Amino acid sequence: MAEKAVGITSLGVYLPRRRLSRSALVEAHLWANPNLKALAKGSRTFANADEDTITLAVAATRAALLSEQDRARVGALFFASTTHPFADRQNATIVAEAVRLNEALHTADLGGSQRAGTMALLQALYSGQNGLVVAADTPPTKPASVAEFMSGDGAVALTTGVDDILAQFVCAHSISSDLIDHYRASDATFDYSLEERWVKEEGHLKLIPKAVIEVLGKAKLEASQIKHLIVPGLHSRTAQGVAKACGIDGDAVHSDLQSQSGYIGCAHALMSLADALQKADPGDYILATGFGQGCDALIFQCTDNIHRARAFCGPHQALEKGVVDDNYLRFLSFKNLIQLDWGIRAERDTRTALSALYRQRETITAFVGGRCTRCDTVQFPKTRLCVNPDCHTENSQVSESFAEKTGYVKSLTEDWLAVSPSPPLMYGNIRFENKGLLMMEFTDFSPNQIEVGTAMEMVFRIKDRDERRHFRRYFWKAAPLL
Repeated sequence: MAEKAVGITSLGVYLPRRRLSRSALVEAHLWANPNLKALAKGSRTFANADEDTITLAVAATRAALLSEQDRARVGALFFASTTHPFADRQNATIVAEAVRLNEALHTADLGGSQRAGTMALLQALYSGQNGLVVAADTPPTKPASVAEFMSGDGAVALTTGVDDILAQFVCAHSISSDLIDHYRASDATFDYSLEERWVKEEGHLKLIPKAVIEVLGKAKLEASQIKHLIVPGLHSRTAQGVAKACGIDGDAVHSDLQSQSGYIGCAHALMSLADALQKADPGDYILATGFGQGCDALIFQCTDNIHRARAFCGPHQALEKGVVDDNYLRFLSFKNLIQLDWGIRAERDTRTALSALYRQRETITAFVGGRCTRCDTVQFPKTRLCVNPDCHTENSQVSESFAEKTGYVKSLTEDWLAVSPSPPLMYGNIRFENKGLLMMEFTDFSPNQIEVGTAMEMVFRIKDRDERRHFRRYFWKAAPLL
């Protein structure tokens, strides 16, 4: 019996809400380098103070997995990033627990290259099981560098499988070559980049066409049959040069949205692929590449289901949710590039009881409370006794997820005296739909923006950081419902 075709079955893109205009960067650095004026167009995304690649990955994954059935099908999770928060604690496992995937799950972190995203996608396609690929990056950039202008933060999730395929995987070809366009040592803060012209001529215009021509041969396709060519992170003229070297029509080169989001590292190839899926028609061939110490080239053919891709949150939908924030000092603070004095209250010890975290991880990481089977009272956290004073039934609760619930502000406080990396600290009581009340911290709001009755969605964020022991604690917060 012939093996069933495998392909991409869903997608989800998450970009942080904050957008820093490049004109604000020019204004900050003009005194030092007037030549940066040439980079003033467009904007870049940047993560909030309580966001990192794990929280970005959780958000993208939730956008791709829309139901309990979707989550139950996932048999493997591959998390790609060059900026994983933990070097020796599996980041993929945190993502899996936050979105409540099955415990019987293969998980893996991939990194070390800008093509980690395409490598993760290949792992999922070759794994033979329903896979989840998520790529997230927050590229570290030196102030006043070109990279600071051109980079961005974000995450993309794709699921793979054999049912309800949006685009069938045709074949792939990979080249491994230690051409160093840039690098970052394990003990370094920033990338070191090499001369741009040499990278373009020896890398982009030689390695990428070589991989593309090989994969076209494997697929027995003519270059003219490619309707969407993805070469992320390249200048438009260089991308056109790649297409010409491959014999592919220049109109097939896919716009990679850098002007609006910035280049989001190893996730950018998958973001461009997600965008192409949302724009493609049945039968279209998509050729996606990932470049970094070699090249991956993957070919997909869109199925009759491809129009379903437009129902997911893709790059354009994520971009539409952005808000302008031209405060460059806030950007530097969120990136931990300047140290502000938060006062004596910031000296508290934030040590995490890891044994308690493990025992309560379903409550804390997955945001699961309880529902009483006798009186239908919903509560967080789940306890031995029902909190309803007219019930108090013992051991009557079943698990109830709060992560997908919509909440509404019942009371609120903006506290300028409390320690917060993005003052003021905002918190209050949230009344959930279908019952339930919880005191929560708010995020992604500006001062005076919240009022009683404001609709909220639940988001997975950094709760606090233990700087002494280099540990991050995560929990859920209430954010604007967009």
